[in-house]
Order: sequence, then C-alpha cells, then structure tokens
Amino acid sequence: MIIPNLLIIAGSGNKSGKTSMACRIIGQFRHLEIISVKITPHFHETTPGLVLISEKSGYSVFEETDSDISKDTSRMLKAGASKVFFAKVTDNSLFNAFKEIIRYIPPGTPVICESPGLRRYVEPGLFIIMTSSAKDNQKDIKSLIDLPHVEFSLDYLAQHEDLPVAFSYGKWINLHNGF
Repeated sequence: MIIPNLLIIAGSGNKSGKTSMACRIIGQFRHLEIISVKITPHFHETTPGLVLISEKSGYSVFEETDSDISKDTSRMLKAGASKVFFAKVTDNSLFNAFKEIIRYIPPGTPVICESPGLRRYVEPGLFIIMTSSAKDNQKDIKSLIDLPHVEFSLDYLAQHEDLPVAFSYGKWINLHNGF
C-alpha cells in the first residue's frame, strides 16, 4: 500500500530521537495541521489524557487530549499536531490498527507516524530512521535499513534549525538526497 501523505519515523534504539524528530517536523509545518500517530507493541497502563476511540482483538486506539505532560503523544500535541492518535498493538495486528486510525483522518492530510514496524506494510512518502551511537537498547532494524530511507541523528537535530523535508502536492519529500 502506497501512502504518499505518510511520513514514518523509526529508530536504531530507544532514545534515538524518534519523538524529537516528529515534534520538530510538526513544529516546522504547524500550518499544515499534521496528524500524528504513535504505534507501540507495549501494553502498559493507559495514562490520563488518552481517550479510547476503538478497541478490537489485538489493538486499542486512543486519541491524545493532554498536551501538558511529558509522554511522547503529549509532546506531539504540544508541538502543534492537530490530532494525535496512539495505538497499543500486538505484532500481528499492527496494520489493522493503522487501517482503523486512518478511518479518522481526512484523505490527503499530512500524517507523521512513529512506528518502525508499519514500514513493513506500507510505502510512505518519506521514511526516516533516527540513528543512535549508543550501543545499549539497540533495536534490530536490519530489514528496515534495506528499504529506501533518510537517516538523521539527534546531533543533526541540534545543529540544524530547519529540516530538509517538505510536504508538497500531497506527499512528504526529502529535499536533500543523500542525507
């Protein structure tokens, strides 16, 4: 499935900057009324601010309503996302959860999704991998590295005010090939 208005962010490990990248892009393109999505395989306790909108076998989908705390979905809302969805999924229901979420998103709306696994199911307009030099908490993303992508690091985010991405004619694009 090809979804040009979708930007997926993955990372080489925990604390690699996935949410920081999402927030930077949301802030840079606030005028686009971006919708943000975070999909996780971790079934931890639901936090305040998450409103359940759909629940089926293998997944629960929530809308984030609280921008005043430090969790990832709250940070995305605070950065300027018009809506933020959060899904807790089992591995074999990830794509079904995403299909459920896109039912709530108007066609053509710019979407940023923090979910490495989703890349196995869809071809986004842009796929970003956040790299980390930390050796602990590394994730196995070898299968994702072979797919077309752009790599960034937290150092890059710290050194550059504007990111070399754009949303043009309904598609996320990389402005500087080779990054």
